[in-house]
Amino acid sequence: MEGRPALGKVEDLATLAKLDDKVLLEELRARYRNNNIYTYVGDILIAVNPFREIPGLYENDESQRYQLEQKSTHPPHIFAVADSTYQNIIGYGGRVPHNQCVLISGESGAGKTESTKLIIKQLVELCRGNTQLEQQILQVNPLLEAFGNAQTLMNDNSSRFGKYIQLVFKDGHVMGAKISEYLLEKSRVVSQGKHEENFHIFYYMFAGLSNEFKAAHYLQSADKFRYLTNGGGSVNRDPRLMKTRYEELVNAMDMVGFTDEEQMSTFNMIASILHLGNVTFGMDDDDAAFIEDENGAVKVASQLLGINTQEVVGTLTAMVTFTRGEQVKRNYTAERARDACDAMSKAIYGRLFGWIVNKVNQLLAPPLMHAEQREIGILDIFGFEHFEKNSFEQACINLANEQLQFFFNQHVFKLEQDEYTKEGIDWTEIKFVDNQPLLDLFLNKPIGILSLLDEESHFPKGSDQTFVDKLNIHFSGNKFYGKTQQSTSGKFTIYHYAGKVAYDASSWLEKNRDTLPPGVMEMLQGSTDELVRLMFRGQVTRTGSLALQGRKSMSRRTRRSKKPSMDGRKRKLTVGGQFKNSLQILMERMMSSSPVFVRCLKPNHVKVPGKFDETYIRDQLLYTGMLETIKIRREGFAVRPSFPEFVEKYKILLCKASLDGNKQNCVRILKASKITGWQVGKTKVFMKYYHLEQLSDIFKVMGKSAVHLQKVVRGFLARQRVKLRKLEAQKEAQRVHNFLSQISNLSIEVNNHQHSARVHDKAIPPAYFKTGKDELPPPPVPSFDGIATPRSSGNKYTEPVGPTSRSFGTQADSSDSDQFSDDEFKPISSTQFGTPGTRQATVKWFKETQSQQVYDPAVSSFIAEWFHGVISRRTSEVLLGSKPIGCFLIRVSESRFGYTLSFRGEGRVRHYMIDQLPNKKFVIVGEKKVHRTLKDLVDYYSSNHLSNWEGYLSEPCGQEDGNCDYQELMPENYYFKLEQKAPPQRPISSGPRRQQASRVRASRTPGGPQRDSTVTGPPLPDRNYTIPNNSNTRVRSSAAMSGRPLPERPVDAQKRLLQNQKTKYDY
Repeated sequence: MEGRPALGKVEDLATLAKLDDKVLLEELRARYRNNNIYTYVGDILIAVNPFREIPGLYENDESQRYQLEQKSTHPPHIFAVADSTYQNIIGYGGRVPHNQCVLISGESGAGKTESTKLIIKQLVELCRGNTQLEQQILQVNPLLEAFGNAQTLMNDNSSRFGKYIQLVFKDGHVMGAKISEYLLEKSRVVSQGKHEENFHIFYYMFAGLSNEFKAAHYLQSADKFRYLTNGGGSVNRDPRLMKTRYEELVNAMDMVGFTDEEQMSTFNMIASILHLGNVTFGMDDDDAAFIEDENGAVKVASQLLGINTQEVVGTLTAMVTFTRGEQVKRNYTAERARDACDAMSKAIYGRLFGWIVNKVNQLLAPPLMHAEQREIGILDIFGFEHFEKNSFEQACINLANEQLQFFFNQHVFKLEQDEYTKEGIDWTEIKFVDNQPLLDLFLNKPIGILSLLDEESHFPKGSDQTFVDKLNIHFSGNKFYGKTQQSTSGKFTIYHYAGKVAYDASSWLEKNRDTLPPGVMEMLQGSTDELVRLMFRGQVTRTGSLALQGRKSMSRRTRRSKKPSMDGRKRKLTVGGQFKNSLQILMERMMSSSPVFVRCLKPNHVKVPGKFDETYIRDQLLYTGMLETIKIRREGFAVRPSFPEFVEKYKILLCKASLDGNKQNCVRILKASKITGWQVGKTKVFMKYYHLEQLSDIFKVMGKSAVHLQKVVRGFLARQRVKLRKLEAQKEAQRVHNFLSQISNLSIEVNNHQHSARVHDKAIPPAYFKTGKDELPPPPVPSFDGIATPRSSGNKYTEPVGPTSRSFGTQADSSDSDQFSDDEFKPISSTQFGTPGTRQATVKWFKETQSQQVYDPAVSSFIAEWFHGVISRRTSEVLLGSKPIGCFLIRVSESRFGYTLSFRGEGRVRHYMIDQLPNKKFVIVGEKKVHRTLKDLVDYYSSNHLSNWEGYLSEPCGQEDGNCDYQELMPENYYFKLEQKAPPQRPISSGPRRQQASRVRASRTPGGPQRDSTVTGPPLPDRNYTIPNNSNTRVRSSAAMSGRPLPERPVDAQKRLLQNQKTKYDY
């Protein structure tokens, strides 16, 4: 232990000379107690869940520290992982740009979901984009958590589905995102274990929906619904928190782009599911099921789903078949009717969740892939689970974790060591636990657990017990499988890499089939609710996701050599089959990227902060192979570029513009860099994980030297150019001087000739030399006594430009099956109005989509005082320059389809971009709050701060100088009247007094909305448009630029308007 750093001060465990499980636990425990929850193992991050907030750990200042920095510069952090992946995709610091994937693994409750959100948050910060896309991406996680997460015994916010988030980048900026979801636990909708809860959305609704909505949808207390097995739960414990979560969810749906109608249909479906759970079934003397109250819960659910109540009753209580052309009705028992109702509820929720993911992908779709685009994938999948009762869902979840552990072993141990052997470098093999045999136990064909489950699911007489019997026959000798002593118990045991788990096979066949009762699908496809109809007319892909476009999989179509089934019907792909396909595709995606691993550890079972259970932590470290990982990271070579790649990237170290990519040149470069511990194989260079940072340091030094050389050379060249220009200027001045001298001499010579002729030639009459009365004297001849060097202009071109300040936040720029395939998502086009940024396209966009957004809501025929047309940033600054702090206007953007909020701040005018989301709502770019209208946005920020400004919007800035800068944006059936008011005391000019506007009125011709003539009340107050006090400051509005004053109403219409006003308001 001599020379070892103080306990808890080692940030990278791979640097310890001696390491065993005892030392590892001591280090992690000491760091945990000091609130250092992150620790490196080479390039792998260990994160221990603190079960509480650590002050300052994720604040903006902390985020700034981990931006384009080396990992060793600052303490271990999840932000450093995000920064490292970002540097890798942009090729920063000598790296080769390559797609990245972050694999976050650990038990349920270890903090995987929170780690995912933090990584995405930091990536968005690194992008520093100026669009609303970044905020939309940040809102995806809370949106999916509301519908896909639930409270379990192991985790208060447990992911009950897996997701793979793909962020697409170009030139360092995020361009879009795509979500892939895996195996939603639909069975939770209808039943939950003891002390567990349904999905969060059910509790959010009870806490957040208005009393009117709940009354209209018959949503009583949460304790009254059967599908909330353990009662109100979170609603009863913390209703205020649940209401806040509901408001955040609605705002997230607004932000991502869900319309009000889609949100209402979503909540209607959730409410209908609750009512379906309260449908009660009885049984008559013939053992036929019937619904006890057809005017109760079933009627409410039917109305919410837009389907006929009697059709629902008939579908849930009986099955109609056709035999030899005759219709045969088979009644269900009460138990089977209950199962049919539960299956319908699970199908509705499953399709709803699939539609939400599909909608998110549609709204956040990146542009078509190009060679220069890079991708960062983040996997947040359910953690390893071991409950008192483990069913089909736990088996699939644990299989996914086995697959991830296998992927980890392949990359960290097997593939790496195989490459060492192949390249012939000096290496002693490190043993590790290979879980390939256990994966074969589940995935082999035709004798594997999932294959046997599919086979039994297709047998009409197959049962859960016959399935277990087959497992016992085929796997009795497998060391990873254990059968129970009671052969009829329907249970078996699997020895996973994380421990032994006993599974109960009850309902496995039903869950694997995932079938709907006959008639339910057709009934829901005929719903009057557009969203319900859309969801159930969609197709399910081979991975289980919902596809709404119905695209056929061409690759699958060419492989149909199998004979059709005996009954002539297509076999539906089972849930197990879909899950196998999704795992295969997930592995393919991850194999095509460079993986980054984050290991999340759970410090105790009871979710208590500050408690470090050494036994529990040791078990997690051992079964994940962390000791072996530390050893291979310490002794192995994590960076392995080929010779050509290495030479191409680092040839600058030898100051060579071109160099052959061979072994000799690689060795020359490595020796020149003076790094140690590397090896050279047959085709590749083998370096430690920390060598990249050392080479990056050398690059930075050389970069600074190169910049210094460039500065010196550019300065020298600039001075030479100046000398040449001075010399040319002097030569030009000399030529001009000579030319003017010649003109002067010629003038003198001509004058002398004229004088001589006047004296000596008597034939010329004297009147010839007389000048006219109005003739001007000739100009004097200029003097060119000396030639002066031309004076320099006042511009200091040669001086360096100082750094420009960079404001954070949202400030605007001045430029302003048959197998079915997954849906193809394309970004929403913005070119339907023309090229964005052109005035013609902006005017067309406004007239067709925005005219109703700028009215004062009190009286629809008046335009809001804060609204301005397509005016420039400079014009808005002139308008607001002399106004008080908080005075504001909203103008139509010059460079895009949107608006800009401009207001007077302390010392300057500030500008913020306003985007209109796909659902037609508005948001200030970078802010989290979404607003239905521009008026709502103005009202909100009149009493709430912006994220980076402490003031409030106070008073609107109206039009100036009697000009209307939004005239070109108004449709042809709008007329404007420039009213008169008393002239100012001091006339602006000596000419005729100028008219000054008191207010601009606008109204439609009969084709548009009219003001209700029965409404009484005072007229709107005058809008006073003042003239700037500084007479030197003039506003160039669009009307002024176009040279057009406000158009007056047609005479007849104007007279009628004035007469109506006099009659109505008696003035």
